[in-house]
Amino acid sequence: MTSHDLENPLKQFNSAADRVLLLLKTRGPQTAASLGATLGTTGEAARQQLVRLAAEGLVTASSEARGVGRPSQVWSLSAEGQRRFPDTHAELTVGLIHTIREVLGEEALSRLIDAREAETRVLYANAMQGAAGPEERVARLAEIRSREGYLAEWRREGEEFMLIENHCPICAAAATCQGFCAAELSVFRDTLGPEVTVERVEHIQAGARRCAYRVAPVRAAKPAGARCPASTVDEAATGE
Repeated sequence: MTSHDLENPLKQFNSAADRVLLLLKTRGPQTAASLGATLGTTGEAARQQLVRLAAEGLVTASSEARGVGRPSQVWSLSAEGQRRFPDTHAELTVGLIHTIREVLGEEALSRLIDAREAETRVLYANAMQGAAGPEERVARLAEIRSREGYLAEWRREGEEFMLIENHCPICAAAATCQGFCAAELSVFRDTLGPEVTVERVEHIQAGARRCAYRVAPVRAAKPAGARCPASTVDEAATGE
């Protein structure tokens, strides 16, 4: 991953302990040595931070075999550590969703999600004005989503891009109403434009650690009824 991946999220976390928690959130389970290397310190300094965080119940350690030799100690966020990353007004939001369903019905909830989707689509479209191409649009979308609390990052993979959201600040609402996730994917596709396809390849609601989207250029479709060149057909028929 390149420098743009973690630059914005790390600015939001000032203490060493918070930066360790952020890296475990965005990178998944890590050894103390790998955390130290990313933070620009020693593995022992990172281990001391991890021990303190473990005492607070924010991280846990497990042994993992990695090749020959002794198993490595790998650290990950505990359930309490996960709760350090906000689920925006979770209880209030879930309560409102239940109330809308019970009082106004499912159709009213769908209309509410549609209205939120339309607002978001306009906001994101305005942010894309002047973007030079798919790469800049993906970068701008990641920046917007980070500001909204999704700890988003992006990277190029050949001709494709990966947009990764390491946190979902509306996770409780999304679990209660899947319409939020469907609307999100629709907005991403419209925002990034017709030059690319957008596919969700990891999903928190399906049990993944994060949500991830593959953004790929649209391949030119073969015209309907297109045929092989005559020489190719002849060779296939004769076996030559």
